[in-house]
Amino acid sequence: MSVGAFSLDQLMELAGLSVSQAATMGFLTLAAHQCPANSLQTTSTQQRKAGIDSLWTWEQWLDTPIRVLTPTKLSLVGGDGLVAGRHLWHYGYQPTIYYPKQSKNDLYQRLAKQLKDLNIPFTDDFQSAIKSTDHIVDAIFGFSFEGEVREPFPSVIEALKTTPLPVTSVDAPSSWNIEDGPPSSGPGKDFHPAALVSLTAPKPLVKWFKGRHFVGGRFVTPQIATKYDLDVPRYEGVDQVVEIDVERQNFE
Repeated sequence: MSVGAFSLDQLMELAGLSVSQAATMGFLTLAAHQCPANSLQTTSTQQRKAGIDSLWTWEQWLDTPIRVLTPTKLSLVGGDGLVAGRHLWHYGYQPTIYYPKQSKNDLYQRLAKQLKDLNIPFTDDFQSAIKSTDHIVDAIFGFSFEGEVREPFPSVIEALKTTPLPVTSVDAPSSWNIEDGPPSSGPGKDFHPAALVSLTAPKPLVKWFKGRHFVGGRFVTPQIATKYDLDVPRYEGVDQVVEIDVERQNFE
């Protein structure tokens, strides 16, 4: 039994939900810059904080779906990416999954089956897929990564580094070290995604991150927070994530 009596399935579902919400907040910011002149004006707290004056209505949004590419592998973070893809489909986006090394593990097979039941496409050609997407959710390695980046992922991370598209990384930009941040060499050198979703709590590597930073983990009990000395942020409404000002964060 895991800490807090949560099963792996539950934790992965909660994490993937948080990732999908954080990615959606990023999409809405992009939509504000493309907003039609006749769109409705909105003034939610979240939008005011982001400096957004107007957004599409949901009817307009669903008529113009955003394409999302989610590269993932067999890992806890990879499972979070699969879950996020499912939620993004239900929000009205058009996800595509890059999952080159599919696992025979029952949990991962079920997550993949749930996506296939929604007719969400899987691709083996990341370089082609990146040319027909609008946003990328990086769910490849996460915070547990160490060592060298192995095939087929070096070229994928190089593409994440050089693409002009916004990239949202899950828990850690792929190839970053949990303690030391971005690598000094290799495909991940100079890879700095537009957004980062820290699950449960920020990791030490966020000291090197300068993009939009979200924390997702609205399941942490007071007992767990006390035991591990976690500074749980204040979540608004029914949000599963909260954005943290990178200029003010202090994780020394």
